[in-house]
Order: sequence, then structure tokens, then C-alpha cells
Amino acid sequence: MTEHERTEYPYLIYIQFEESRKAYSFGSFVKADTGDQVVVETVRGQEIGTVCMPAMPFDSRKAKDDCKPVLRIATPEDLARREENRIRAKDAMAVCTQCIRRLGLDMHLISSEYTLDCAKIIFTYVSDERVDFRQLLKDLAHQLHCRIELRQVGPRNKAKMVGGIGSCGMECCCSRFMSEFDTVSINMAKNQLLALNISKLSGQCGKLKCCLRFENDLYTRMRRNLPRINSQLVFEGTRYRLSSMNLLQQQAKLENREEVKFVDFDTLWPDREEREPGADGAAVKVCTPMFAENNR
Repeated sequence: MTEHERTEYPYLIYIQFEESRKAYSFGSFVKADTGDQVVVETVRGQEIGTVCMPAMPFDSRKAKDDCKPVLRIATPEDLARREENRIRAKDAMAVCTQCIRRLGLDMHLISSEYTLDCAKIIFTYVSDERVDFRQLLKDLAHQLHCRIELRQVGPRNKAKMVGGIGSCGMECCCSRFMSEFDTVSINMAKNQLLALNISKLSGQCGKLKCCLRFENDLYTRMRRNLPRINSQLVFEGTRYRLSSMNLLQQQAKLENREEVKFVDFDTLWPDREEREPGADGAAVKVCTPMFAENNR
């Protein structure tokens, strides 16, 4: 779509779809309000989406190069057709499952979805290896009489689509509010001084929990200017090894051959306490150790 064609739209509208929290931009001749359901043209075909913010004047700088159009406000007939398509998609999923078993393919089917005009059906699946589904496409096209799209997703996307309850007792973040996945590394767990128990650090997808990234910046600020674990320091005239720290409780564990002590940061470093604003506006303690020595 050229720049000239893009500027013909009077409005720019942001829309969310049921399977994703991400907002997508569309050009529109219709001024839609938040919460309105509209029929749009996407790369997958015609779909119904929900307007997530009021229509604004079209701005080519905010719209993507392939900005698609809003076709119309969804009619009762469109909404009824969507419900019919959901029933048909369940039947199509059963057909696809039978074909997969008959062909002996190593793939786990997650969902199926028809476009609004029933011109195409999208099957989403998970597989550990690359799958040769050429025969599967032929069989499905012969039985369903429409275009077939097979979309492979990873374990994180599967967890997002399936949903569930996390170890915190709340709905999984990926299915509740996340629109994109960021990299989560084991170094984030180390930065938060967590025991490296992979089973406890992993979510339902089998990957490291996303909350490790959410909390990483806060722990980085809380650890600023603190000594490393296993550093040697002097407290009340006695030398100790800093064996661990509880950053939330602001408490350090000191050990030597004779004794073990749990000492508050305020007591351990009374003259080295500073404060700087955190990301949420709250004060974050920053302590500089006295007489600390690294073992490295």
C-alpha cells in the first residue's frame, strides 16, 4: 500500500483480537468507539476484532506500511456467523486430529479457527521437530473444501493460548496481559539470589518464568553497591563471610567458624545508606559495605 493510499483513511483505529492482547493499527472510514466490534481485513483473511481505544485522525507515522482497512462495524449477522464458525472449527479440529493419527505425524493440535468468510481455516499445533505435512494438507483440503493454514507455535505460545493458574495463585501472566515474550535468562534468577532449582523456576510452558524478568530491574537496584556473596567483612570487630542476603527483608547472613549471625542492613552498614528513587517512585535502599573484601 502506497503512502498516498494510506492517507486516504480519515481515521486510525487500534484493535485487539481474542487470541492476543496486542493492539494492531487499521485504517478506517468509520469512526468507531472503544469496545465496538468491527470486521477487518488481515493477512489471514476477514476477522472480527474489538476496538481498544477511540478512533483518532489518521497519522501515517503511527500506522504500519501494510495498514489494513476496517471493512465495517460488525453486524448481528457477522456475530452470528462467528459463533457458527466456532462450532464448525471444533468439527474441523476433530477431522484434523484423525488425519494426524492416521498419518502418524508427531504434532499436537492446539486450536482451529475459521476466518469470518470461511475462506480459510487456521490450525495451530506444537511439535518438537519439523513436520512434513504435505499429505495432511491434501487430505484436509479434500475434506474441508477451503484453504488450510498450519501454524506451529512454541511452548510459551501454547501456554498463552491454553491458560492456567501459576504458582502465585493468579492466572498466568502470558494469558492475562502479555502481548509479546521477552528473553528470560538464568542470570536473572542469580541476580535475585534464588536457588537454581529449574523445576521451581519454570512455568507451565517449561521455560523460565516471565516474572523473573519483571522483577529483575528492582533487584538490580536493590543490589547496587552491595558486596558480592562470599565476600569477607568485619562486623563488631570480628571477620565474617557474607554467605547470603535477603533483599526484601534487608537482612544479611554472616558466618565464620564459630557462629552464624543474621544482621539487618541498617545495622551492618549504618553510615553508608543512601536512597534513590525506584521505578515506581518508592525509595530503594543502596548500601555500600564497610571493610568488605572480595574472594575473587
